[in-house]
Amino acid sequence: MDVVRVIGVLEEGGAQLSALRLSSGLRAHGIDTVRLLAGQATAGGIAMARRYGIDVETFVAPGSGARPSLQWRLCSDFTDWLAPRLACADLVHAHMVGAWMAAAQAAPAGVAVIASEHNAVTWPGGDFTEQAAAASTRIDAFFAHGPAAHAFAACIGVPEAKVHEGRSAVEGLGATALPGLSQPRVTFTGRLHSEKGPDLLIEALALTSVPVAGYLVGDGPDAMALAARVHALGLDARVQLVGWVDEPARYVVGSAVHVVPSREEAWSQSAVVGLGLGIPVIGTAVEGLPYTLGEGRGILVPPEDPVTLAKAIDAVLDGSTRLDPRPGRAYAGQFSVAGIAASYARVYQAAHPLTRS
Repeated sequence: MDVVRVIGVLEEGGAQLSALRLSSGLRAHGIDTVRLLAGQATAGGIAMARRYGIDVETFVAPGSGARPSLQWRLCSDFTDWLAPRLACADLVHAHMVGAWMAAAQAAPAGVAVIASEHNAVTWPGGDFTEQAAAASTRIDAFFAHGPAAHAFAACIGVPEAKVHEGRSAVEGLGATALPGLSQPRVTFTGRLHSEKGPDLLIEALALTSVPVAGYLVGDGPDAMALAARVHALGLDARVQLVGWVDEPARYVVGSAVHVVPSREEAWSQSAVVGLGLGIPVIGTAVEGLPYTLGEGRGILVPPEDPVTLAKAIDAVLDGSTRLDPRPGRAYAGQFSVAGIAASYARVYQAAHPLTRS
């Protein structure tokens, strides 16, 4: 089966990694991603795709200047650009609402269209609910990552029978630590963007009772502002903004605490990697994180509260809070690339017209 994958914005982020790992794992099932079409892309996102053996074609040339994000909006020019590029597909899988609205319009008749929504749909810059509802009639399966995405699918009329739990594969559970890292250390991995809350962790690290090293692994639009805040708080000697790395788990393994301080989070690959490595994980009680870290797997704190976050970090460091790592390891083991790919392959095969029973 030849799949064309469409992504609204290809950048170094968790949703994009999820799609690339899925593409890699599906090859074992005879399902090939023959094209990856991105509305917009960063140079880092394109390089990341190529590391998974996938070439990228973009609607908007990288570095061509600011324009509204195709993650969130339906663009007729993007739809027109997609149409001839979807003609070769047996199946189209589109990630992010802007991508699957466009793909639903552009895909040829008879070609299955799969949608994935990785975020709460907040419509920054304009409401496209009506267009999303129209697109839903063309969707053969909808992967909802987290409760907010599931609720949105119901809101726009996707039949419950077509809605599937979105599941992302994780890598790095066998990682070894990089030499020379400070110990004890607190780690964060993810996009340096306000929705992921790295600023809250920096504020918390300034408030911990014992000065502890912090490593923030990732890149994003807030990198410069975060570096300035680290300096303003006098944390330069113990807080490092590492940037994007191919193997972030090498910073996490062996750390004292791993923190997921998100303001929005459907389901956190970062948290699951920490759990799988047996590290105590502290996360904010937003959207899907109470499920991810529930049943004794992790520690939940209120969002937007660096004081309480600092206290939770202190409690792990001084031993007053202890977690059994076994439930977290068992949970994380469900999200191997092979296992996730097998579950998606079954949905693809059911949706593809030539394989339907």
